[in-house]
Amino acid sequence: MTQLLIGFVVALAVGLTGIGGGSFTVPALLLFAGLSAGEAVGTAFVFAGVVRLVAAPFYLFSRQIHSRYFWLLLRGAVPGLFAGTLVLRLVTERGGNPLVIIILGVVLALSSALTFAPRARNHEFAFRNSHWLPWLAFPIGLESGFSSAGAGALGTMLLLNYSEMAPSQVVGTDLLFGLVLAVIGSIFHWSLGSVSSSVLFPLLLGGLPGVLLGCLLSRRIPAHRLRAVIAVLAICAGLQLVVSGVKARAQKAANANKNVAVSSEGYRTASPVR
Repeated sequence: MTQLLIGFVVALAVGLTGIGGGSFTVPALLLFAGLSAGEAVGTAFVFAGVVRLVAAPFYLFSRQIHSRYFWLLLRGAVPGLFAGTLVLRLVTERGGNPLVIIILGVVLALSSALTFAPRARNHEFAFRNSHWLPWLAFPIGLESGFSSAGAGALGTMLLLNYSEMAPSQVVGTDLLFGLVLAVIGSIFHWSLGSVSSSVLFPLLLGGLPGVLLGCLLSRRIPAHRLRAVIAVLAICAGLQLVVSGVKARAQKAANANKNVAVSSEGYRTASPVR
């Protein structure tokens, strides 16, 4: 039941705003489903891919896609995605590094807060400096490959605050952008066996009606309200990642101290009595 609810809520956010595929799913799977970091990321990738595949036609048929910005983002994000996935594999083999998740959460929350600071936005930036988009998309792809988060939240915030597009077009463009990254990431993680089928199917069972409802509601929400909803959800996702990263970092430190204590006790017990 918990996984059905997680799938519905996350998919509703994806259909409505394009955000949530990884930013919400990974922390939820880590906290409530008990998956390892590698399985949580892999499962979130496949879930986000299917949900975005359902949502994409709603925005494609209404022509809410900026094709030029979409291809420029992919040029930088796809190499970053492969690099991030390789980093994830190396890090999980060594016990993980929650600091990266904390950094993502801080960046996501701060960048989303720019929406409420009009002077910090520059809607002509992408139009005048489109050659920078692949470079700005590379770290988004890197973070997406590492944690499955970022493609929706960071990509949306980038286009929302630094392009001339309307909020609905931002959601459509970033949703298709996230779909491509999710498909590529899903194939990679499935080949590695880091996808939990027992968790994935309940997520999809709740997610499919959620994403359909979100896409239908997105057409009825005024642009300025949609912008605010996107920003608030992204800030919440960022803060959630910070909390999850801090908890994981504390747990990792506690386990390390425990191992040191056990090793020291074992050494004293094994030492010969003189």
